Amino acid sequence: MRNKNNKHLGIEIDPELHYKLHYISKYYGRSANGEILYLIRQEIKAFEKNEGEIELPKD
Repeated sequence: MRNKNNKHLGIEIDPELHYKLHYISKYYGRSANGEILYLIRQEIKAFEKNEGEIELPKD
């Protein structure tokens, strides 16, 4: 079941990139969505390591 607190992100990708994403995610035993989330987390971790932690706005 979807967590209603999570944000939804829709993207368009070309068929070759789509195929390769699914190939890689299957190789690692992840869904395509799981693979995308993994890659985003890795990129954020690398960015914050080099540039400092990104602070969330205080609501």
